[in-house]
Amino acid sequence: MGAKVAVAGASGYAGGELLRLLAGHPDLEIGPLVAGSSAGKPVTAIHPQLTGQPGLDAAVFTSTDPELLAEADLVFMALPHGESAKLAANLPAQLNIVDLGADFRLADADAWTRYYPTPYAGHWTYGLPELAGARQAIRASATVASPGCYATASILALAPLLAAGLAEPSDIVIVAASGTSGAGRSPRSDLLATEVMGSMSAYQVGGSHRHTPEIEQSLFNAERAALPAPAPVTLSFTPTLAPMSRGILATCTARSGAPVDELRGALAAAYDDEPFVHLLPEGRWPVTAATLGSNSAHLQVAADGHAGRAVVVCALDNLVKGAAGQAIQNANLMLGLPEGAGLTISGVAP
Repeated sequence: MGAKVAVAGASGYAGGELLRLLAGHPDLEIGPLVAGSSAGKPVTAIHPQLTGQPGLDAAVFTSTDPELLAEADLVFMALPHGESAKLAANLPAQLNIVDLGADFRLADADAWTRYYPTPYAGHWTYGLPELAGARQAIRASATVASPGCYATASILALAPLLAAGLAEPSDIVIVAASGTSGAGRSPRSDLLATEVMGSMSAYQVGGSHRHTPEIEQSLFNAERAALPAPAPVTLSFTPTLAPMSRGILATCTARSGAPVDELRGALAAAYDDEPFVHLLPEGRWPVTAATLGSNSAHLQVAADGHAGRAVVVCALDNLVKGAAGQAIQNANLMLGLPEGAGLTISGVAP
């Protein structure tokens, strides 16, 4: 038997994706499945896609019990923002935890206060393995904060350019589209199919989206790891809702005079040996459908000579590389398992 893992928040979209991936993991055993509002319900009543999976077909969600969760070797927390910190405070200090929420992503308490209504809970190791030095830090940590989906796409797109000094950190613009699953499972009128299908809309415009400080923090850290004099990062981030259930397409631009071969060179140097991040051949642009169900991120870059900007487009599945898959990638590192165990680089299409 492998290491036993528990999932808190197992009835949500990210929780369901965790269960799908964990069911096929060769080295992990699924333990307690906590879902407060769905306690007592069969797992497959909420996640019918898991019907027939041994160990899940007859499983039932339990209520939140820190003592039960503490029996696992690792706990995934797939909870709404603000809930993870409350649960973590009641778990043993030495327990391995991967948090898919935002509660422990920010190192700056003031940045947290500007964007979140709950008290600042502290900072855990940031779990984006492809960043410089991140794998070593994740392996050495008992508590890891997995990045958000928008943040993952944006950071992967821009970090190598800033680290190479090829982009101006004070002039970054990101416009990103997300599928509706990124908003979670709670019912909302603006997420009804009749409101979303055949339509696109922007939301939290004007720098108010909570991923803004997370992206700025990680891009600055990428600079700091590579440059002697890193400059503050300032970005304008506009999220949009697309008429699809899952996927992220982030168009990230920064002031730059670098030619496209230098931009491609920086991305290639960063990701050529990465199993899950792929710089596409010239002329091919990322599409969300190609990453569906996979832990992969697809990138392409252009030099906009007219505007003097670098343009990097990143596509990924918000529920896999943007949530559950990345959380398992982090857990594999923490538990000393092969990093790609239980994960796939191949999408499902059409």
